[in-house]
Amino acid sequence: MVLEETGAVPGSALPVTALADHLRLGTAFQGDPLQAGLVESHLRAAVAVIEGRTAKALIARGFRLVLSCWRGDGAQALPIAPVVALGEVALVDAGGARVVLEAARFRLERDALRPRLVAVSGALPAIPLGGRVEIALTAGFGTEWADVPPDLRQAVILLAAQFYESRHDAGDGVAGLPGAVQALIERWRTVRILGGGAG
Repeated sequence: MVLEETGAVPGSALPVTALADHLRLGTAFQGDPLQAGLVESHLRAAVAVIEGRTAKALIARGFRLVLSCWRGDGAQALPIAPVVALGEVALVDAGGARVVLEAARFRLERDALRPRLVAVSGALPAIPLGGRVEIALTAGFGTEWADVPPDLRQAVILLAAQFYESRHDAGDGVAGLPGAVQALIERWRTVRILGGGAG
């Protein structure tokens, strides 16, 4: 399974000013594009970490899921949430020939933790031997930072602030998230059962 982004989070959707205020960078920050770029880069890193730990897309954008086999006969769990729309579903054979399937054959089963692509009737179509299925989808809480739940917004700000404040540290070799960040994201974490199967 491969999940790849097909759309990037726009800089305008990131809370650069909010993080600068949190860090008390002051008015000098507003006229310094290098400082603004640094703050944005730490925000992007924090968003990536929180999304990775929770399997939630914070800002809505496109993704492509590539599978070599289905995890269920009639439904496939999607590895990211919240999914707001299904796009193109295509079968690709071993030679690279691509067949786009009719959208009416599938529906999105919305779920806050494990959304699924479900066959409208019967089983999901067979994936060609040595081939794959590509599923385009849009996932995210919304297009604006205000659409992100408050606890996840706060987790990003706290983590980005830590990244910013420790940017010159050599590091102590200790991995993991700060306790406050872990507490904020705990309810959003997905418990994976049976390797992320259809259930």
